Amino acid sequence: MEGIGEIFAVPFFGQGHFLPFMELCRQFCSMQYKTTLIISSDLTSSVPASLLHHELFSLAEFTRPLPPLPTKGPKPRPGSGLNPIQIHFQKMGDFIESLLESRPKEPDPSRPIFSVVDNLMCWSKGIFMKFQLPVVAFFAFAAVDVALEYAAWKADVENLQPGVTRVLPGLPEYMAFNYSDLTIRRNSHPNPFKNDDKGAKSFGSVEQAPDLPDRKKKSFPTEPGDEPAWVDDTKGAVAFFINSCHELEGVFIDYISTQIGVPVWAVGPLLPEEYWKWNHTSIFADSGIRPNRKSNYSEQQVMQWLDEKPRRSVIYVSFGSQITPKLEEHDEIANALEELNRPFIWVLQTGSDVVLEYYPSGLETKVGNRGLIIQGWAPQLLILNHPSVGGCLTHSGWNSAMEAIGRGIPTLAWPIRGDQFYNAKSIESHLKVGYIISKRDDTSEIITKNTIIQGIDRLMDDEGVHERAEALGKKVFKQGFPASSVASLTAFKDFTSRFAA
Repeated sequence: MEGIGEIFAVPFFGQGHFLPFMELCRQFCSMQYKTTLIISSDLTSSVPASLLHHELFSLAEFTRPLPPLPTKGPKPRPGSGLNPIQIHFQKMGDFIESLLESRPKEPDPSRPIFSVVDNLMCWSKGIFMKFQLPVVAFFAFAAVDVALEYAAWKADVENLQPGVTRVLPGLPEYMAFNYSDLTIRRNSHPNPFKNDDKGAKSFGSVEQAPDLPDRKKKSFPTEPGDEPAWVDDTKGAVAFFINSCHELEGVFIDYISTQIGVPVWAVGPLLPEEYWKWNHTSIFADSGIRPNRKSNYSEQQVMQWLDEKPRRSVIYVSFGSQITPKLEEHDEIANALEELNRPFIWVLQTGSDVVLEYYPSGLETKVGNRGLIIQGWAPQLLILNHPSVGGCLTHSGWNSAMEAIGRGIPTLAWPIRGDQFYNAKSIESHLKVGYIISKRDDTSEIITKNTIIQGIDRLMDDEGVHERAEALGKKVFKQGFPASSVASLTAFKDFTSRFAA
């Protein structure tokens, strides 16, 4: 089957990027586009079986092991450095070029051919452009992050002083930037260009002196006031895809559209296909869509534990697979959960270096059946859908945030890095379905037991935030995949048809 067009898809390999990208590929196939996914062979086992078996889907496997994900520093891109990710990307670039060279010299002019590239993989755009293939940039995170980064850069926020708030032109007043917004995100990352050596430090195509002058600059991760890295990275892209929808983030999507000068299509939330087919009258089972995940509790055991708890009584505590609170903050969480007179589920992800060396010794004995400590994978959709769950404490990563919103569960946001700070600000000030645990100015400050207890009590006891979260979940998610995102995908289809002869 040929399809109405062809798409070459290049995801970033981090889980928060890769999983929604798979769902985007599924959408392409359902729209009758032949879709070729270009990935390292290490990732093949993470591609959903239903996608692998689709007649319009194919894999182009790059047989080189994945490098470790970076924990800090600037975004890798092909260049002169010897960073493992750079080397990986250089070899992958050669593979993409060979793949495109093997295509028919005179493809069917009636079938438009595009590339869709994760914004962290936009180093590859030049390769596709060399073969005259239009590039669409994909953002796996929220529109609020793209909008606030851009608006903060335009509004010169880098010199904000304590006590000063600056409204960002084009965005709502409730999203105004303050000193805390500036410092917390800046302090969540070391200066990637700071070097103890004399002279410049080079990383790929980026070269800076050790002490950056007080001027507009580019950096990765982006600090407030810098030109967002994606501005330069996506130059030449003919459009943007964002993993969101107008029902959740219309004001931010519209802002980006007015600033960027290319079509911006919100095509999410890109949750598993099975999620949208679920009838909401039964318990959702994660194992059918995320099989072979290791955990010390089965789905059935988790379900039985939840069934024993009163309605809306359980606080669910779970952070990302790569980014978690500091080791000493895990002790604060353990002490808070012990002291709280509330049932809880606490997920300790084994993919995080901090968690690998931590376990709350003795906590299970102290709390008995009131607490469930899951090591490894947790059936999050099942947990969030259960009526006994009344709130979640999370890092406010965008995929987790959407899963909680979809189930009408309010969030206590504990942002740690990157886009999580803007997601948390949106959860509290824009969506109004939760709170930020602490308005600290520096992530080196430890969040204490008392702060955690006060935050959980505030969230769980606030009837208003429960009502708003439930109403938003019903508005956006209960009718199936959002109508605005269906319209965006249709607009993309119409857009591509213009490139056909």
